[in-house]
Amino acid sequence: MRLLQRLVPHPILTLLLTIAWVLLTSTWTLNSLVFGVLLGIMIPFLTQPYWPQQMQLKKPLKIAEYILIVLYDIVVANVIVAYIVVFKPNAKRKPGWIAVPLDLLTPEAITVLAGTITMTPGTVSADLSAEGHALLVHCLDAEDPEAVRDEIKQRYERRLMEIFE
Repeated sequence: MRLLQRLVPHPILTLLLTIAWVLLTSTWTLNSLVFGVLLGIMIPFLTQPYWPQQMQLKKPLKIAEYILIVLYDIVVANVIVAYIVVFKPNAKRKPGWIAVPLDLLTPEAITVLAGTITMTPGTVSADLSAEGHALLVHCLDAEDPEAVRDEIKQRYERRLMEIFE
């Protein structure tokens, strides 16, 4: 087990790199899979000295639930943003900056939260405080900034805390 852990220091990254390579080649052949596995092993192995510590997932099965929720929210947000752009006059839009205080502590979890916010149409993560205690989010139309902040914390941050912390 120790030898396997030394050869594959970041198994999740190895799996993701392998999948990414096979998808990039657009061919499902044994050669592309073997080369993807080799890349998936070599890249984390060679970059291991630059990783401060290995990421720990507390509840990795919750990732599927999180992905489904994010995909659903992206679809719904696309419809809402299309409605706002087409039918809501600029004078009635209320764009705004919202500071979302963070309870997350791990850099990986904060990165996933910022990426989730940015992938959802109508919002973008703009900045992280120097201490990592707050995330600055811009919203296309925020009638109630506190409600947006609370929704981000309840819908995403709470679930990420279950997964990462």
